[in-house]
Amino acid sequence: MKKIKDLPKIKRPREKLEKYGGISIMDKKKIEKAIKEILEAIGVDHKKKDLLDTPKRVAEMYEEIFAGVHKDPEEELEVVLDQKHHEIILLKGIPLYSICEHHLLPFIGKAHIAYIPKNGRVTGLSKLVRVVDILSRRPQLQERLTTQIAEIIMSKLKPMGVMVVIEAEHLCMSMRGVRKPGMLTITSAVRGIFRENQKTRSEALALMKQ
Repeated sequence: MKKIKDLPKIKRPREKLEKYGGISIMDKKKIEKAIKEILEAIGVDHKKKDLLDTPKRVAEMYEEIFAGVHKDPEEELEVVLDQKHHEIILLKGIPLYSICEHHLLPFIGKAHIAYIPKNGRVTGLSKLVRVVDILSRRPQLQERLTTQIAEIIMSKLKPMGVMVVIEAEHLCMSMRGVRKPGMLTITSAVRGIFRENQKTRSEALALMKQ
């Protein structure tokens, strides 16, 4: 698996994000300018009272919802050794919010992660949630997001196997295009013993559906 690239070098000071405990290297002024131009392009007066602060609000929102762009999710997966558990560990129904990179509209859903530790290599449950959160907070495709979660877990924890299933509604199909609200897209990534052993795979899927 390719390593996630290091943070790019930025010539201007980094603004601290007190709320999210990270750093911002986004050019919010440029975002504000772009939003003003978009409003003008669609025929809206951005100088109208109710829209005066909209570019700034959107820039601050982008800073939040794209906070995972320059974070490495592998750093979250701290390995805890000597845990004598060799059965399925499953996190079910992890809330997920991301932005589809095709139309910059949200897709909203849940992620389910199952893995079987090897040689006592497990991680804290909250660490897996943070991996989902970091990878979701960037322009994404659901298919790629599913694969990235599985590959990072395989790379860092080296388990016997991992299975990731994501189910989400895409607003680019709910509010535009085919306009079918409530329709879910389901993607999966299966590695190791979950791919090789149908019984183990079926057990994990049954637990996810409970």
